[in-house]
Amino acid sequence: MSESRESAAIPDPGRVPGRLVLVRHGETEGNVAKVLDTRVPGLPLTERGVAQAKLFAARLIVPPARLYSSVALRARQTAEYIESGTGVSAEVLDDVYEVQVGELEGLGSDAAHREFQRVYRSWHLGEIDSRLPGGESGAEVLERYLPVVEQLRADHLAPGSESGDVLLVSHGAVMRLVARELTGVAPPFTTNNHLGNTETIEMVPTPGGGWTCVRWGHYTPPFGVAEPVADDPMG
Repeated sequence: MSESRESAAIPDPGRVPGRLVLVRHGETEGNVAKVLDTRVPGLPLTERGVAQAKLFAARLIVPPARLYSSVALRARQTAEYIESGTGVSAEVLDDVYEVQVGELEGLGSDAAHREFQRVYRSWHLGEIDSRLPGGESGAEVLERYLPVVEQLRADHLAPGSESGDVLLVSHGAVMRLVARELTGVAPPFTTNNHLGNTETIEMVPTPGGGWTCVRWGHYTPPFGVAEPVADDPMG
C-alpha cells in the first residue's frame, strides 16, 4: 500500500451543525499486502495502524459526542484507541462492516482487483443490483448500512439534540458508496478518490432529510474530478 495521507484535524463542531463523521480504520496487514480482506472479524491493526488511530484521536479539536464502530476487528481497535484518547466510550454497531467480496476474499491478484473495481464502479453509476461473485450487491450493502445512518441521525443529529459530532469507524469502500448515495457527490470523484487509513468522510444533515458532504479525505467542496489513485483497493 502507498503511504496513507495524514488525517486533517476535524474543525470545532461549534462552527457548523453536528456532523456524521465516517472514519476509515487504521492500517492492517491486508492493506499493506493489498488483499481483499472483508470477512468479519478480519485482520488486526499493524503498529502503524495503531499509531494512526492514536494520532487521529490526538488531533481532534473537540471530542465527539458519540463514538461508534463496525464489528470488524480493525474498526473496533481503531475506535478503542480513539476512546482512550478522548474519553468517549466506543460502541459497536451491526451492519456497517465492509462490502463483502465473496469469492474474491483474501485475493490480491490484479484480476481480483479488476473484478472488484468493475462491479464496485458499476454501483456508483447506478447499477446497484450488480453483484460481486459470491458476495454482495450494491443494493444489499445500502439496505443494511443506510438504516443505521438514519437511526444515528434521529438519535443524535436531529434538531434539538445534543451538540457535537458522531464518529463512526467504518471501511473505505462502503463509506464511499454510502456517501455517494446520501450526498450526491458523483463519480468519477467517488470512484477515483480512495481514502487513506483514518481519513474521513464528513456529512452534515440538511432540512428535509438530506445530507451535505463537507469533507472527503483531504478534499472539501466543491468536489471535482480526481485523478485515479493507486491505493488499497478497499480504500
